[in-house]
Order: sequence, then structure tokens, then C-alpha cells
Amino acid sequence: MQENQLKSHDRCAISFSKHGTTFSDKAITCLMTFSRETANSVSACLIWQGKRMERTVYLICADRSRIHPDQLRAKLNVQPRAQAVFQMWPKPLATLLAFLAMQNSALAAEGHAPLDGGALGPIWALPFVGILLSIALAPLLAPKFWHHHFGKVAAFWALAFILPFAATHASGIVASELTHAILLDYVPFVILLTALFTVSGGILVTGNLHGSPRLNTSLLAVGTLLASVIGTTGASMVLIRPLLRANDGRRHNVHVVIFFIFLVSNIGGSLTPLGDPPLFLGYLRGVSFFWTASHMLAEMGVAVVILLALFWLLDSYFYKGDKDFQGLIDPTPDTKKISINGTVNFILLLIVVCAVLVSGSWKPGISLPIYGLQLELQNIVRDLILIAAAVASLVLTPAGLREKNHFEWGPMLEVGKLFAAIFVTIIPVIAMLKAAENGSFAPLVALVTTPEGAPIDAMYFWMTGILSSFLDNAPTYLVFFNLAGGDPAELMGPLARTLVAISCGAVFMGANSYIGNAPNFMVKAIAESAGVKMPSFFGYMAWSVGILVPVFILVTLVFFRT
Repeated sequence: MQENQLKSHDRCAISFSKHGTTFSDKAITCLMTFSRETANSVSACLIWQGKRMERTVYLICADRSRIHPDQLRAKLNVQPRAQAVFQMWPKPLATLLAFLAMQNSALAAEGHAPLDGGALGPIWALPFVGILLSIALAPLLAPKFWHHHFGKVAAFWALAFILPFAATHASGIVASELTHAILLDYVPFVILLTALFTVSGGILVTGNLHGSPRLNTSLLAVGTLLASVIGTTGASMVLIRPLLRANDGRRHNVHVVIFFIFLVSNIGGSLTPLGDPPLFLGYLRGVSFFWTASHMLAEMGVAVVILLALFWLLDSYFYKGDKDFQGLIDPTPDTKKISINGTVNFILLLIVVCAVLVSGSWKPGISLPIYGLQLELQNIVRDLILIAAAVASLVLTPAGLREKNHFEWGPMLEVGKLFAAIFVTIIPVIAMLKAAENGSFAPLVALVTTPEGAPIDAMYFWMTGILSSFLDNAPTYLVFFNLAGGDPAELMGPLARTLVAISCGAVFMGANSYIGNAPNFMVKAIAESAGVKMPSFFGYMAWSVGILVPVFILVTLVFFRT
């Protein structure tokens, strides 16, 4: 067989040996399909990575092709001095290689290039805006339709991004972005929420709980502190049901849930990486575990004290006007004495917390290639432990306890479906933000630095916070973390105030909307299932703008004014 052409009926493997040319340290194996006449139509995917006899080896399956080695080298971006050596491979082996490539890593060679946010126009943000507006308006304008079809609406907006994206971008980029969003972001996110939701749903607090201002304020204070220990999701799921039962006979109880979201589901998670996902991402990137506690305590303390005081005043006002409720000991008493059932779930909660903590500190250096991604062993082990904890909770929790706790899967299913669409449609938005001054959001990014390039801490606080109010606060935190330099040593040192501003913005202002942080939506869904008439998307924002924004302005003046 001649070196300058491949016969149309053959499938061949071509290896380029290392002769006086520079290759990457990792050998890249590609499956490439060429057109009959030329090499113009190429689709490539990663089969495996590794070294063989200190040579970089490319395995190519070419079908019905006539291609000169120079054309092939140009397509592979191999330097001309590389010597081509042709070796025949039997057709079954070539077919097997193709099968393994498609099964293990159909995403690859093209997928290595990240999505260029600078090349995207604002129109790519429309599906994301669409899912947000659907969440905001559909329950208000078409409640029955939304209740039965919210999953279909979420799927519609996800496809509204995926289909045009696939039609206008290389297949490798499409596959890479989608699998990254699903496998590295969405799946661990849902696993953690499901584990916390399931385990905390097995803890039942019973007794004559009476929703007085003193009890409600105490529960909010305890939940706020607990959020930094077992996470905002864990603390929210443990305490929301007892709080709802204590106030289920009150004429006005919506404000109780709203302040619960403010404090327990968001601001309370400021002190440790376990508290809120943005801080955990910072911990994974090198921020010390106790750094947040030592640097954010003052900002959190001011916000919490003000909000608890406001809640006490507001709750006392509504309580005094509710004469019928004041004489009740507990509208739905469970037992004469306050008791906690399902205590085995506290052990499982501790296991969940430890699994999350260890995954950030244990670095075995082992990863598994799955669909073109490298999944690190510590993260796989963490997710398996979380799944096991959820299953153990279902098995070990006494029969009937979840029914008494009014536990149901509806809130988790709603969060899972809606956030699947959010994680998909947010892909171009995050890419445009990462493009910084080269992207469509350049005017926003320019607001956080002076003309000399120095960070403006107040603007970092507000820009991170405003975007965290509508985007998921975890990726938003990463965008501004990297925008500020991305070096944890520098951000914990000379730029410590900038990192505090970013962290406070992401954690605090996740409370500004139902979708700013995952527990917000879960608490809303649980409250509505318990009969609380929660405000609409914009109705909730009226509360957050009227109460939280003045608090955040005060925090800015005290801590971030330059």
C-alpha cells in the first residue's frame, strides 16, 4: 500500500512516530471520518490518552478516503517533520475502536476547545431569560398549567438553547459543554440536594410548638448558626417543617417563611465552605477552610442581627393582631412534650457533611475518563457516599415517620427538573461573563475595576450579588473569583477584602430571588404544600428589595466603601 493514498475499501490505522517534532505529553487518539474525495468533513473524538514506548500515537479509522499525508497532518495539526507510518488494521478492530470511542468519549477532540464567550451575542441568553420568566410568571398567570407541565416548559427552554447551539457550533464543543454542565455540575448538585432532602426529611420534631415571636426568632437564630455546620440546604430541610407546624394556625405566616429563606437558606451559610456551594467551590480552589469564618463573621453578624430584629418587630405586630391564635398552645399538637424522632438521621447528616468535607481535602490524583471528562476519584466516592446515606435514611427511618413529617418528593422533583434547564441554559451566559471585557457583558465587567485595574470591592459585592440573584450563585462566584485573579494566596492576602466582597455577594444576595440558591425554591415548595400562600416570583422580590437591599447598602457602607 502506498503512503500517499488510502484505498476506498480499507479501514486503516495511522501512527505518527516522534521524529524531531514536539508533541504534547499525552498521546491523543482520535476517530476521524473522512469524506470520499477530500478531508473536508471531519468529526473527531477522544478514545484514550496515554503513552506507548515514549511515542505519541494517533489511531485513525479512515473509510472510503483518498487523502494525502500532508492533508492528514494539517487536519491533525501535526508538524511537517513527523514521519507517517501506515499500518493495516483489520476491519473488526477498527470497528471496535470506533465503538469504544463513541461509548467512552464521543465528545473529544473538538470538545477540548472551550466555548468562546467573546463570540456569543446577547441572543444566546434568551433561553435562560425564558426559563426565569416562566418560573416567575407561569405560576401566577397559569397556575394549573404550570403545576402539571412545568417539566415540559423546562425541557422546551433547554431545547431552545441546545438545538440552535448544536446547529451552529462544532459537535465537540456542544458535547463538551453539555456533558460538563450535566456530569460535573448538575449531577453532583442534585445528588447533594437529594441526600440532604432525604436525610433531613427523616427528622421529626414534635410537641406543643407555638409560633410566638420568641419561638420563631429563636428557631431562625438556631437555623442561621446551623446552616454553616450542615449547609443551608440541610438546615432548611431540618427546620422548615417544625416552623410551619408551629405557625400553621396563624392568620399571617408568609413573612415567617420569607425571613427563613433570608437567614437560614442563605446568609447563615457564610462561615464555612460547608455552608453554601460558592464557598465550597472556593475551598476546592485553595481558600482555607476557616478563612471565611475569620473574615466574614463581622459582615454576617451585622446582617443577621438587623434581620432578626426586623423579624421580631414584624412578627410581634402580626402576632398581636391575631387574637384567635394567641390562646392556642399548638394548632396541631403531636405530643405533650417536645421530642425529636428519627435521630439516626443525625448520624447520616454527619456522614454527608464529612463526605463533602473530605472530597475537598483528599486528593489521590486518580481520575476516570467518562464521556470525554476526567471525573476525580474523590468526587465519585463522595457522590456514592451521599447516595448511600440517602438510601440508608429511607431504610433506617422508622415506618410512618416521613408521613407524619408530611414528607413528599414533589419539591425535590420540581427543583431537579427546573434546575436541569437552568444549568443547561446558563452555559452561554457564564461563557459570556468569563469572556470579561471581550464578551457581550463587558460593560458589567468593567464596573468592578478602576481604570488603573484596581478592584472596586463595593462593585464586586454588588455585581456578584446581583448576578447571584438570578444565576446560580456557585458559578457566579467562580466567574468573579477568576476575574479577581483566581490566585487563592493573593485573594486571601492583599486582595482579602475583594474575596470577602465576592463571597458575601454570592452568599447574601442568593436570597434576593427564589432561584438565587437551591434551598429557596425547595422551602417555597414545601411551604406551599403545607398550605402557605407564598408570594409569586416578583412578589417575593418585593420583600427582598424592601428588606434585604437596605441591609446590603448598610453592609456596603460599613465594610466595602473605599
